[in-house]
Amino acid sequence: MGKRKRLVEQLRAKGISDEKVLGAIEKIPRHLFFDQTTARPALLDHAYSDKALPIGAGQTISHPYTVAFQTQQLDVQPGEKVLEIGTGCGYQTAVLVEMKAKVYSIERQKSLFDKTKLFLPFIGYKSAKLIYGDGYKGLPQFSPFDKIIVTAGAPYIPNELLAQLKVGGIMLIPIGEGESQEMVWLKKTDESKFDRKTLGSFKFVPLLQNKENRKL
Repeated sequence: MGKRKRLVEQLRAKGISDEKVLGAIEKIPRHLFFDQTTARPALLDHAYSDKALPIGAGQTISHPYTVAFQTQQLDVQPGEKVLEIGTGCGYQTAVLVEMKAKVYSIERQKSLFDKTKLFLPFIGYKSAKLIYGDGYKGLPQFSPFDKIIVTAGAPYIPNELLAQLKVGGIMLIPIGEGESQEMVWLKKTDESKFDRKTLGSFKFVPLLQNKENRKL
């Protein structure tokens, strides 16, 4: 069995049941999302293990289970407009594109943004719109969104993101400032009301505010 198929079977055993999500995970070449010029061979050997691994700028590529879990809970449907907060290396972005979503993704680390904006189209993911900016502010010019996914731990739920979610839309965001965060699922029932539930503990890098300061 190939490495990607083994990863899919691991995810299925851990409770991921959405075949569209599993199909996306199996299709995407996760090993390409590491910096080939600096990644140690030992890291690349773990590309299809259920592990979070460093990608530079103090960021990580999330556990495949975390990516699959968030995507499954988001219930992405073809053609939906999805806002992703935290592009990183673009792996979650690629999964959303494979789910046939219209993806808008924000990254505040300039070095990662510059790399991923070139990398994703290079490996065939040309439809995602990538923006360098502050994830806390979202993208009001493109709202409302059917779904919003946050891929870093936030100390609170930004009101700007809630305002940009359409009525009936779903948002997933990990909340907490410690070593782990609580995954929060929200569904907007009208302009000022939300259904809310928590879905367990996960580990994410912090969601930082404002754009990264660039040294001139």
